[in-house]
Amino acid sequence: MRYAVLDGGKRLRPMLVLAAAEAVDGHEDASLRAACAVELIHAYSLVHDDMPCMDNDVLRRGKPTVHVKFGQAQALLAGDALQALAFEILVPEEGVPDATQARLCRLLAHAAGELGMAGGQAIDLAAVGRMLTEDELRRMHQLKTGALLHASVMMGASCGSPSKAAQGALSAYGEAMGLAFQVVDDILDVTADSATLGKTAGKDALQDKPTYVSLLGLERARAYARELLAQARTALERSGLPDTRALLALAEMVVNRDN
Repeated sequence: MRYAVLDGGKRLRPMLVLAAAEAVDGHEDASLRAACAVELIHAYSLVHDDMPCMDNDVLRRGKPTVHVKFGQAQALLAGDALQALAFEILVPEEGVPDATQARLCRLLAHAAGELGMAGGQAIDLAAVGRMLTEDELRRMHQLKTGALLHASVMMGASCGSPSKAAQGALSAYGEAMGLAFQVVDDILDVTADSATLGKTAGKDALQDKPTYVSLLGLERARAYARELLAQARTALERSGLPDTRALLALAEMVVNRDN
């Protein structure tokens, strides 16, 4: 479990939680717990996704994947335990209001389940060797990758009491961010090398997976990423929140990253 979580990674999802919580003057302990929980869920998903029954990858964050290092059975158990630990962290006996605990658990469970990450991965597995429409590809990525990024923003927001207008704007920001991350991921899979990415480059093409690059081409995919960044920026501008600089910086980091 420590090997999967504590060595490497961008920590984007917990940073989104904390940046959103800061923007709404949220409960500090709740936001820290939410940040840890969402990273644990992300780490568990990577452990399972890398296994031979899924993507069969041998490199993650620049080192052997968990199943390569410890075996498939231990990797499966580690992922299961990380998922359970995420929800345990969200429900302390004291320090965080019960209503906040419930909101955070619901948001995270929804993002990780059939209408989120797990459902998106199922679509991804079924799409190998098929050419999806742009709407189908968008839906797959909104679930597989975007749902947890969107939930990170909304979990941070749920640590405070933003207006409905601010909630709606943060939700739109999270949706644009979630999709932009995957578009850039697709771009980097064909433009960066394995040493830079910390994972196997070019694997999507080798496995004949549909991506934004295979569907739109490289330049149109890059233009779409910039368009999504503009959508995220506009959402923050209309949120009415006094300080969204950290959220904007994270959006810019996602679109301009090189790994």
